[in-house]
Amino acid sequence: MEHVMGIRLPAMRKLAREAAKEDFRSYLEEAREKIGPESFHEEIMMQGLILGYAKMDREERSRYLDEFVPKIGNWAVCDSCVTGYKFMEKDPEYWFDYLRKFQDSREEFELRFMIVAMMSHFVDKEHIDEILEYCGKIRHEGYYTKMGVAWTVQVCYVKFPDKTRRFLEQDTMDDFTHNKAIQKIRESYRVSREEKEELNRLKRR
Repeated sequence: MEHVMGIRLPAMRKLAREAAKEDFRSYLEEAREKIGPESFHEEIMMQGLILGYAKMDREERSRYLDEFVPKIGNWAVCDSCVTGYKFMEKDPEYWFDYLRKFQDSREEFELRFMIVAMMSHFVDKEHIDEILEYCGKIRHEGYYTKMGVAWTVQVCYVKFPDKTRRFLEQDTMDDFTHNKAIQKIRESYRVSREEKEELNRLKRR
């Protein structure tokens, strides 16, 4: 990974929390202009982390997210930021709808942002069917999109095994993503040996 300073994530989170308590808007406005895909890894991540900690209304946060998401260029920035976006769980209808707008993106990490956010905050009775539907519909050759979908299917299986097993029996995912999803489920300590053997028979050859 190029343009990396080497600052560890716990230190980044601490800095972001401190910045979120201060004049974070000035920082985010400056980031809008000065931080781009060629910036240091930590600079891009800081912008995304602050969006998870700062206190603002949902419309303002949406605008800042619109600026940030296209800058995501690797899985570490995507996952480290989005898994901390607990604000999505406090206003699920609004934020799930916000995530839907990325479903037709052609960008690898915009799609990963969408599906990992859904996996992190919305695998519940209200959203499981739609999340599995997206897992079956996403079409992108990017490795990190495929792995994000596979990871999401694994989390869905742990929480909703019967529903997710039925999905895997007839899903329209590409073979790589389908098999990776099954592999991830079989690696889980929360899945019984019997279930793992049953799922192994669903792998595509």
